[in-house]
Amino acid sequence: MLHLRVLTMSDWPLWREVRLAALSEAPHAFKAGLAEWHNGGEERWRERLAMPATYSIVTLLDGRAVGMAAGLPGDGGACQLRSVWVSPQARGHSVGDQLIAAVEGWARQRGATTLKLAVLPGNEPAVALYQRNGFIDTGELGDLLPDGVTRERLMVKVLR
Repeated sequence: MLHLRVLTMSDWPLWREVRLAALSEAPHAFKAGLAEWHNGGEERWRERLAMPATYSIVTLLDGRAVGMAAGLPGDGGACQLRSVWVSPQARGHSVGDQLIAAVEGWARQRGATTLKLAVLPGNEPAVALYQRNGFIDTGELGDLLPDGVTRERLMVKVLR
């Protein structure tokens, strides 16, 4: 059975477990690399969960973390969807849809008018997930990636 769990600072070991699993399994999907997080101590993991007004969730399947997502406040009525990942064994079971819906609900409760995200070029499964959940490509380019040439792809969903 799937269960969504909102994380608190005391859940830092669970956040670390699922974040490291995501960075190990899908390094192509994240701007941050495993090396940047692998050696992070307890303080770093707690700090991430203690960021003001953030929303961090994991999906548990039979007590095991199989997905994650985060919501971050933004400017001008926008919130951000970040760090979405679903483990290979849980893909195809609506876990990604549930994570996105949870962050969207959080953003709506905050009064957000838009939910924005950045996806790395070539991550077409993620793009398909986001499109299925009402996000559209803005045509704008996001942050420059470490290769110095490639940029993130920006997507947005209007919340009404």
